[in-house]
Amino acid sequence: MLLIYGSNGYTGRLIVAEALANGLRPVLAGRSADALRAQAEPLGLEWRTADIGDAAALDAALDGVTVVLHCAGPFVHTWRAMSDACIRNHVHYLDITGEIGVFEALASRDAEAKAANIMLLPGAGFDVVPSDCLATHLARRLPHATKLSLGFLAIGGASRGTMLSVVEGLGMPGAVRRNGQIVAVPPAWHTRRIDFGDGKLRDATTIPWGDVSTAFHSTAIPDIEVYMSMRPSMRRVMIASRWFALLLRTATVRRYLAARIRREPAGPDDAARARGASLLWGEAVTADGHRVESRLCGASGYTLTAQTAVHLAAKALGGNAPVGFQTPSRAFGPDLILEIPGVRRTDVA
Repeated sequence: MLLIYGSNGYTGRLIVAEALANGLRPVLAGRSADALRAQAEPLGLEWRTADIGDAAALDAALDGVTVVLHCAGPFVHTWRAMSDACIRNHVHYLDITGEIGVFEALASRDAEAKAANIMLLPGAGFDVVPSDCLATHLARRLPHATKLSLGFLAIGGASRGTMLSVVEGLGMPGAVRRNGQIVAVPPAWHTRRIDFGDGKLRDATTIPWGDVSTAFHSTAIPDIEVYMSMRPSMRRVMIASRWFALLLRTATVRRYLAARIRREPAGPDDAARARGASLLWGEAVTADGHRVESRLCGASGYTLTAQTAVHLAAKALGGNAPVGFQTPSRAFGPDLILEIPGVRRTDVA
């Protein structure tokens, strides 16, 4: 049995629709009985209420469940309680986080997960399935690589949940890997020109994306940077945040920004997602200068998240869930992403 926690959020609803389209009948779960009832009853699905902070309620919600797909973020506030519940109840855990701290914290629970005979696989969505698979593909092409650079261009807009997670990171430094260790760097630390395969060279800037954590677990490449193509105005804001970090971390500023975000639409509509795309690029380099480069193209980020999250949940439901902490490519190989309809991978050099 699959339980989707946070099913009535923007991305949760897309995941539920994708699950139904793939013949799954998930149990829907979250905090609000009214919202869950309104979502589940027209679909003929079972629903269960449980506050993320109520361990007993989570245990009851997980009764009879084989796999949890956790969609309620920001995950920095929710991963611990849900992973605790999954370990207690011997239930496989997947989520759609993109937060480095969450990846690293769940990686530290590898022994607990193995003892409970369960899989802990965070980042089952756009962050980090396609980029993690691209990283491992590059490592396969160049086994002695010592430096990995990944970049992405997301076309299609952002959801409220994504923007609320961005607010959580305001005023915090960037992050890269150096000699296998995650180290802090200034926001917008480095910018480079990247061809994502659409015929244009675009400026892309370092961000603390989840692959700074997961790509190392997947490839053991010691030096890792992740870049995002963004508007120049966004890059300027990131650079300015170096001097306003303390202000941006105050509760007053975060509450104000969160309130503004909650007044916006839940996320891109169907037409915007259909027009969108996810373009990814990666480069691996050896110590003596040998280099390989590959690209990946798929649906818009939220559509791709629904596709990959359901695909991974179905694997776990079918008994294909290697125990312990996993990344997508470590569990299922670098070609996992090519199992998703419409995804294309190209080796450039």
